[in-house]
Amino acid sequence: MSNLYYQRPWLKWYRNECCANVTIHNKSLCKVFDEATEKWSDKVAVIFYGRKISFREIREKVDKFASALHDLGIQKGDVVALLLLNSPEFIIAYYGILKSGAIISPISPVYVSTEIKHQLEDSGAKAIVCQDILWEKIEKTGVKLKPAILTNIGESLPSITKILGKSILKSVYQKMSVPSFSTAMNEGHYKMQDLLKQYSADPPSVEINVNEDIAVLPYTGGTTGLPKGVMLTHSNLLSNVEMVKGFYPLEEGKEVMLSFMPFFHIGGMIWSVLTAIFWGWKQIILTTPALDDIISSIRNHNVTFFGGSPTIFEMLKNYDKTKSIDWRSMKVIASGADILHEATAKDWEIRTGTKLHDFYGSTEQGGSSMWSPYGKPRYGSIGVPLPNVQAAVVNPEKDEFLPVGEIGEIVVRGPHICKGYWKRPDAVKETQAILNGEIWFRTGDLGKMDEDGYFYIYDRVRDLIKYKGYRVHSREVEEVIKMHPSVKEVGVIGVPDQVVGENIKAFVVLENDARGKITENDIIDYCQDKLAHYKIPRIVEFVSELPKTDVGKVSRRELREMEA
Repeated sequence: MSNLYYQRPWLKWYRNECCANVTIHNKSLCKVFDEATEKWSDKVAVIFYGRKISFREIREKVDKFASALHDLGIQKGDVVALLLLNSPEFIIAYYGILKSGAIISPISPVYVSTEIKHQLEDSGAKAIVCQDILWEKIEKTGVKLKPAILTNIGESLPSITKILGKSILKSVYQKMSVPSFSTAMNEGHYKMQDLLKQYSADPPSVEINVNEDIAVLPYTGGTTGLPKGVMLTHSNLLSNVEMVKGFYPLEEGKEVMLSFMPFFHIGGMIWSVLTAIFWGWKQIILTTPALDDIISSIRNHNVTFFGGSPTIFEMLKNYDKTKSIDWRSMKVIASGADILHEATAKDWEIRTGTKLHDFYGSTEQGGSSMWSPYGKPRYGSIGVPLPNVQAAVVNPEKDEFLPVGEIGEIVVRGPHICKGYWKRPDAVKETQAILNGEIWFRTGDLGKMDEDGYFYIYDRVRDLIKYKGYRVHSREVEEVIKMHPSVKEVGVIGVPDQVVGENIKAFVVLENDARGKITENDIIDYCQDKLAHYKIPRIVEFVSELPKTDVGKVSRRELREMEA
């Protein structure tokens, strides 16, 4: 049975222009950046709330920033933390740090100080590039960082829209109050704009081993303990960019992309910070995914590639202005960073006449391992493996393949898989499966492959509910409840019970007009003829909102904490 995985049945869905294995160039990210910005120097690289920035200007500022970092004592192998919102400054700092030979450790802007402190201390960060208005969070950690380089959200805004700065931040923080910025420029503190004015574009010459040297050190979400640093080499990240090339009819120098997925997150990083730059695309950067900004940006700039999390598509499909866009004029519309519910995909197609292509991966996978074949997505499927990627389904508890069609843990192999976890060799072993003498990466996702080579995800291994000895997948229950016309969102977890092991509990957010009219029993009754008896939720709780991760996923971990 395992032979079918090795036969790669998914290859029949590839476009003629796409090979089973593509060449991964032996180049550093810095080298590819230089080649791209030279080739596309006169083109517009970024549009930021009306401000147009060329590839030439991006290159010049990157080289100046790298020179400044080198002069300030940053050396090869140092870790530099990056706490920035989506902005041109993120891209400039990113490549400036790489050109100095240092390692980037991106931090989520919505992290609280205790979370930031863990990442700074665990990574051993020497310096930081920080949004000035977020600096108070750093101060509260008590971690001393020199140099500390601060930048303002308004620095790349056109003068007429600089007033947007604070309103943009308010949108990002949503219900949180926008922190004030009052810190003095102490010793070791610098303004990014001052450094860009003071230094010439003369970056240091740094030797990089693309297969060994770490480029980026992002941290996992910490859903099963403290977050871990994921060691991604230059080769890991470039592999992911090059594996997608040819898979879809996306052309160098011709596409226009809307960039609103968070740049600190691996999904936003791969597409906005790496792919769009390397392939000479124009990208419209939004600091926050406000629906009106998304709609107007698509309309004004003829966007050809649109990617976002399922949450965005869930919001857009119910938004009245969505119908003003001809979505069929786009080349690719893609959903990733979380599970795309079938109900969302079906509703989207009814509303827009277009199909959502799904992509699947994780931080450890350097971005993505699977995409829906172009023009051939299937409801419920995360797609098929990319070129150079081997994938299979194995026993979650043993190193053995499972038959095709059987649910187990998805494993992958390829040049994009991370080097390991920072200071955690023990954690690396936990994610490995040895099959036929080969090392495979255990994704932690439960799923299956059909005979056509399409993969499907049901749950995270840790989210599996065990009721009276039966195995229940949270996602399967969520999919059914989500189809109820009065349900807006749902999250399902197992609640410990001495008699049955775990009871199935659903946290449900109702549509506004259904609140007070739909009861808990109505939801349970709705499931009666749609789920096996042991999969039907025993407990339903209505809530006003569900806890989300910083990229919009429903956080089952927080639901379990709430319940506890």
